[in-house]
Amino acid sequence: MGVHQSEQTGPGLRIVVTGGAGFIGSALVRHLLANTAHTVLNIDKLTYAGNIDALGDAVRDASAHPRYRFAQLDIGDGRQVEGLLHEFAPHRLINLAAETHVDRSIDGPADFIQTNVVGTLGLLEAVRAWLPEAPDGFLFHHVSTDEVYGDLTPDAPAFTERSPYAPSSPYSASKAASDHLVRAWHRTYGVPALVTNTSNNYGPYHHPEKLIPHMIICAMRGQPLPVYGDGAQVRDWLFVEDHARALTRVLEAGRPGMTINIGGDTQVTNLTVVQSICSALEAAGVQRPSHVGHFADLITHVPDRPGHDRRYAIDNSGIQAEFGWQPAETFETGLQKTVEWYLNNESWWSGLLGSGYQLKRIGRG
Repeated sequence: MGVHQSEQTGPGLRIVVTGGAGFIGSALVRHLLANTAHTVLNIDKLTYAGNIDALGDAVRDASAHPRYRFAQLDIGDGRQVEGLLHEFAPHRLINLAAETHVDRSIDGPADFIQTNVVGTLGLLEAVRAWLPEAPDGFLFHHVSTDEVYGDLTPDAPAFTERSPYAPSSPYSASKAASDHLVRAWHRTYGVPALVTNTSNNYGPYHHPEKLIPHMIICAMRGQPLPVYGDGAQVRDWLFVEDHARALTRVLEAGRPGMTINIGGDTQVTNLTVVQSICSALEAAGVQRPSHVGHFADLITHVPDRPGHDRRYAIDNSGIQAEFGWQPAETFETGLQKTVEWYLNNESWWSGLLGSGYQLKRIGRG
């Protein structure tokens, strides 16, 4: 399994991050190494959605950072995960390993069940077997999505920690199942666990198949900007670096049995997101292809996808009251940073487009 590590560790917590080469996981790893004294063991299978380059220059060579370690491993491999837990003796484990693309889940749901449900089961069982040796105060932190709650009518209150589950897609159903497993292992077996549910994340290093980078790249190439249905689907957008800060607060001060919702306090329609991207590209002076008058002219409405939820929204009052956290970025400032990052980092995302799939499908965001 190859744990690559240096000999030194910092004075903070020892934290296992599963899925730490993914979009949210890599943002969390970068934040922990740059802004805390915690030591990180990153466990990632390195599927198409995992990218070591998203971790930044400091940890591309795992031996170069004194508080970072890496193991390429499937979380469903309980024996190897348990061995790493014995070796690393973490104070915290945060599970971000997941398949997350809704369209992919509609095309092939079995992979989502395998990773999100069976994988979480394997991880929980490894933790349960190791738990008698765990340091005092050990905590299992499972990261989930607001999509497990289903969708909201236009005037309905935002999701709270008490909202019932009503998943619509194979992806959200698989995440709901994994959440239920975590809570059952907490209650039945005493695994000290909590769950956080996040709204749509966006920001640097987001895979090009997801909505915002997909639209940025298509616009730069003068390709159609496909919007599902009428584009009036509402999402609550959260800048990924704000999410990393929130996860860090919960990791440091969370308690077993908690459920915490983390949202961006920004409800925007998909059509508005795409229009805002077009405006940001115009404002940045990006050269349009010769056949394009304005980037917004590329917007094309396409048939809606099956089971498409109309609205998500997160009530942040719980995390604000319990942890004093709130987003630092507005959607406008976060989107500007995101667009600038993609304009300046074509070498990172261009290599991810080889299969052609990513620019033909539209992600959840």
